[in-house]
Amino acid sequence: MAQDPNSASGSGTAREEALVKVPSKDPKKKDEKKDEDLSEEDLALKQQLELYVERVQDPDPGLQKVALESMRQEIRTSTSSMTSVPKPLKFLRPHYGTLKEYYELMADSDLKKFLADILSVLAMTMSAEGERDSLKYRLLGSEGDIGSWGHEYVRNLAGEIAQEYTKQQSEEGPIDDLMELVQQIVAFHMKHNAEYEAVDLLMEVEDLDLLVEHVDGTNYKRTCLYLTSAARYLPGPDDMLVLDIAYMIYLKFEEYPSALQIALFLDNLQYVKQLFTSCDDLLRKKQFCYILARHGITFELDEEMVADDEEREALQDIINNNKLTEGYLTLARDIEVMEPKSPEDIYKAHLLDGRASAGASVDSARQNLAATFVNAFVNAGFGEDKLMTVPAEASSGGSSGNWLFKNKEHGKASAAASLGMILLWDVDSGLAQIDKYFHSNDSYVIAGALLGVGIVNCGVKNECDPAMALLGDYVDKEDSSIRIGAIMGLGLAYAGSQSEQIRGKLNPILGDNKAPLDVIAFTAISLGLVYVGSCNEEVAQAIIFALMDRSDSELGEPLIRLLPLGLGLLYLGKQDSVEATAEVSKTFNEKIRKYCDMTLLSCAYAGTGNVLKVQHLLGQCAQHLEKGESHQGPAVLGIAMVAMGEELGLEMAIRSLEHLLQYGEQNIRRAVPLALGLLCISNPKVNVMDTLSRLSHDTVTEVAMAAVISLGLIGAGTNNARIAGMLRNLSSYYYKEASLLFCVRIAQGLVHLGKGLLTLAPYHSERFLLSPTALAGIITLLHACLDMKAIILGKYHYVLYFLALAMQPRMLLTVDENLKPLSVPVRVGQAVDVVGQAGRPKTITGFQTHSTPVLLAAGDRAELATEKYVPLSPILEGFVILKENPEYHEDH
Repeated sequence: MAQDPNSASGSGTAREEALVKVPSKDPKKKDEKKDEDLSEEDLALKQQLELYVERVQDPDPGLQKVALESMRQEIRTSTSSMTSVPKPLKFLRPHYGTLKEYYELMADSDLKKFLADILSVLAMTMSAEGERDSLKYRLLGSEGDIGSWGHEYVRNLAGEIAQEYTKQQSEEGPIDDLMELVQQIVAFHMKHNAEYEAVDLLMEVEDLDLLVEHVDGTNYKRTCLYLTSAARYLPGPDDMLVLDIAYMIYLKFEEYPSALQIALFLDNLQYVKQLFTSCDDLLRKKQFCYILARHGITFELDEEMVADDEEREALQDIINNNKLTEGYLTLARDIEVMEPKSPEDIYKAHLLDGRASAGASVDSARQNLAATFVNAFVNAGFGEDKLMTVPAEASSGGSSGNWLFKNKEHGKASAAASLGMILLWDVDSGLAQIDKYFHSNDSYVIAGALLGVGIVNCGVKNECDPAMALLGDYVDKEDSSIRIGAIMGLGLAYAGSQSEQIRGKLNPILGDNKAPLDVIAFTAISLGLVYVGSCNEEVAQAIIFALMDRSDSELGEPLIRLLPLGLGLLYLGKQDSVEATAEVSKTFNEKIRKYCDMTLLSCAYAGTGNVLKVQHLLGQCAQHLEKGESHQGPAVLGIAMVAMGEELGLEMAIRSLEHLLQYGEQNIRRAVPLALGLLCISNPKVNVMDTLSRLSHDTVTEVAMAAVISLGLIGAGTNNARIAGMLRNLSSYYYKEASLLFCVRIAQGLVHLGKGLLTLAPYHSERFLLSPTALAGIITLLHACLDMKAIILGKYHYVLYFLALAMQPRMLLTVDENLKPLSVPVRVGQAVDVVGQAGRPKTITGFQTHSTPVLLAAGDRAELATEKYVPLSPILEGFVILKENPEYHEDH
């Protein structure tokens, strides 16, 4: 054994040595150079290994076995630094070819399998690109424990398996031996905290079902987090499969609230049902109900899901969102903002120079209308304000009537409806206060009262169905403004409910040839809202026929754009389901054909982040067209609607929209600010804020108006001081231009939405779930804003109330087991993405500790700062039920 292979040139091993070193060209010189650099230990190791290589080729099986064993030992125990190739592998590299050749000559035996194992490991650093040697030898080798060769080896094998699988699939070759290996690798990864690698491998070999048996209580959360995050970047239908698996895993470990969120993401009501039936803890069911209420879907519990009648009523009450107004006012009292605010408190005219405030003292109907909206937005949901709900004793005859009549004609409709906004979600007192307007002789006031009833019922459902009872009879009146009030009211009150009753009421209007265009347009939108994302055939056909029946002159009207939008809302987020309808839309009149096509496409893929659709829409925006083509507006909005699904796509869309601003025609530039407003709604990003601020001084009035409204949207409910300052300056800049000043006022109202307690963001549950009704409300407003002058500044300004669908308190309210508010300390900070990170990294950074109820800004996350309670929902947003932790002991 002691013989030194380097001085062996004279002895009988010379022939063998020549054999060994065939693959390297003239190795002697190189070797001498190398040897000088090596330390003594390394040199000894190198010589040792070269000796083993010779011994492996010895005819005596005993010697072969010892050599292979020793070689294996060396390779396994070599744990050098992570950055470089382990020493034994490095020194064995020159001999890889030799060993391969020798392997081919060997007779089948256990030793041959032994050698195959070693070759498999060597191939990791040596084999040529695309040869997959490591896998080949692994399959030929012994069935030993795969993990003993180390992580890097297993990882390398997994990569080769993926390639081999693809190849075998295309050639329809056998894959059984591969799958056996996959089983071993997945088991290894799951044990060694590399869940995401296991998931990746299983995705490659299209066998995610394996995962369910390999997860355990220690790693299922991390596995599911990785699955749900990866789903955003997978093409359909893979994304749905991945989420299905995550749902199964959560179900297996009884992590019901997380499973519910996946069920809602998949829009699978069967799954929701299954959760209610498989969970038998009443408190947890209450938490489910809060999650369902926040998502805004209509869901009826039956005896199978909750057996006890009283319990079922209590749970249905939560789903119907009847607790929302109470919780919201609790938050307001806690933060001490119950004091009603007047529009003047928002405008803060005293902070401006003299000229603007002097010009504003004139009482114009346009300014009063703006004040009506500002007042409605700022006091939304608080139940009192200084214009509409002033108690009658304050002045003889009640001054709320006075404010109402400071508005002209259709302005009165918005003023009466604003009462609904102030009493948002509070059905009982809301209906009582609006009732007085039903006795008016003025058709506009009645129209406003009808709309107000719809707004009060927006997002909450009531056992007695008051909205249907009150509004149903007015739908077929003569006066078109009253009809619109009733129709839009029904759309808001029953958004997402898919109510047959409403369809029975509204469908006939679409087929009525005598009905004016505006009534038909609002009917299409209301049906779109009620049946949002349902792909309902009957409604779709009714809207399609209504579009086909329009005359050429009507197709040129600004309101016609609401018909394709109503059709699009039926397919909101439903991807391929839209294709049949999209085909039909190709037969429309060419004035509306492309407009319809873009609208359907953008609605169907809204919130999916589908890159191909974004590219298609960008392609549409790249064309320079004749005047009069209007389909690029919805294409620009479509880019934002599709890309808002995930953070990366969102950032890229913002950059693409910058380019469109520089190169696009006017009709594109007009839509870009609105698209930016949608991407960052209630989330004022500084770069977007600056872009919009620049555009708000644009020479083209439409662009400036859109930019101003968008400043309001991105700051909606944030009280953002910088945006508030910008808008104040704009109000003095545009003090002579009534229409722009009107937009500035609306934006000021939006920034202070609900005195800063509300948000318009349609995403919730840590940006995982998208509320379809909320998105529908925002999109409807944005489509209307594509033609500001005719709609918002014309007589249809009440489309601004569609935002009521998206208004939600941005709060965390913790309640005890009896659903009474419970104040506990929580840490609120910027959310950190911890997907696939090792260990238990912190999920929030830069936090402050507050006691609940607290406000959550965009991108914030909360976690309990006490061990005393256990939250029943993994995501702390909205209403969260806490139960006492049985293992908690107070330290005295």
